[in-house]
Amino acid sequence: MDYALPLLVAVVALGSVMLSANARHQGAFFRGQSADGQAPGLLTLIFSQVTTWVFARSLMNAAILGFYYGLWGTLAYAAYYLSFLTGGRIIDSLRFEHGFDSVQDFLRARFGRWGTGCYNVVVGVRLISEVFANLLVIGLLFGVAGSQGYVLAIVGFALVTLFYSMLGGLRASLRTDLYQMMIFLLVLVLLLALTFSSGHFAVADLMFKPFEIDEPGPILLLVALLQVWSYPMHDPVMMDRGFLADRKTTSSSFLHAAWISSFCILAFGSLGILAGAHAGSGEAMNEVLTRLLGELPMLVFNMALVISAMSTLDSTLSSSAKLVAVDMGVLKPEVRNGRTVMALFMALGLGFVFLGNKDLFSAVAVSGTASMYLAPVIFFSLWGKRRDIPVWSYLVSFVLALGGAVLYFTESSGYSALLGDSHKYTKLLWISAVVLVGGCLAFWLGGLLTPANQPPKSRNNALGSAAG
Repeated sequence: MDYALPLLVAVVALGSVMLSANARHQGAFFRGQSADGQAPGLLTLIFSQVTTWVFARSLMNAAILGFYYGLWGTLAYAAYYLSFLTGGRIIDSLRFEHGFDSVQDFLRARFGRWGTGCYNVVVGVRLISEVFANLLVIGLLFGVAGSQGYVLAIVGFALVTLFYSMLGGLRASLRTDLYQMMIFLLVLVLLLALTFSSGHFAVADLMFKPFEIDEPGPILLLVALLQVWSYPMHDPVMMDRGFLADRKTTSSSFLHAAWISSFCILAFGSLGILAGAHAGSGEAMNEVLTRLLGELPMLVFNMALVISAMSTLDSTLSSSAKLVAVDMGVLKPEVRNGRTVMALFMALGLGFVFLGNKDLFSAVAVSGTASMYLAPVIFFSLWGKRRDIPVWSYLVSFVLALGGAVLYFTESSGYSALLGDSHKYTKLLWISAVVLVGGCLAFWLGGLLTPANQPPKSRNNALGSAAG
């Protein structure tokens, strides 16, 4: 079976390349339109939403959290997928209640250059982290870090995905997402069938870790419930797909993506729970699963990771191109410029793989904490329709969230111990709570101190400088 996984990967990659027609106009490359200008349909949007969020890093995280923290760890990670429900509400408000064509347009109208500048930094980091984290998972499937197999797998995978992404842009991403998601669902069903028929799975295994509120699993669940309000708004892949179709199609796609993706995460996470329930002293998750299930199910397990990683990478690259060439306006929104941006983001992702931090969940947690500066924006400015929030409130929220993200990273990586010797998820819970409450307090005070019916000066100045 040494060559089975590379062969299967090659087949999926070839199919993806064949589906990626050359994008000849901006509508296809940046907005996913067909040759005759049609928006993507419901099934395409649903599968694209799911497969770009059920990516290799997510599947690994769900399984690893299940392995260490039982059902509660996997439930905590699945709770992040409630983001489809909050994300759908955010999109509906942005597009159909406020009338904006992008998150950046809304933030620019409310907070000027500071609004878009802070946001673009956060989403840029998010996109780069998606590239490096999924490449990292691929490398570890083919060898230990630094080995020849590890390096060749990462570089080869990156080049193939970059090629078909540059060829067709968002249109190619949507088409391949549909194809890759269909294969992923078949692989997942096969994997579950092999697992349940192995004779090693029992319902009691799901509860091998009892519920205790001060344990890492339940604590992480609380963290997810705090972060899920703002998390979708800082994910450009999800947000981009919210601006492609009509209101009914868009709303339905978010709703169905929520339950389908949650099922996929819980199903994959159950494998980690199974491994945790049967793990011997010092055994790693993959070793336990191989011992229990054998080589064929593990091949299927790895195949699911590869498919999800490929789907996420092409979507991330297409969103990167749109971010820089359309939303930020750094370059002209031309297909050639979009392709250049894709190559740049892939290069940055590869750089982080070979030089950066290898803690998969840290990247998600840091990103999620940084995104929390958007929670008061959503509560007050978007859903609350407040136009009297000054720029300083926005900046206080941003600085709090960014500081919280940096603090969590240093605490979880062992570079600092300012918060004592508590578990890193306990620290993350306290940081998230402080960031959320502090940001909302800044917005409340900003609105309170701004005279009624008088736009804040700070925003006027910002808008004036933006117009100039």
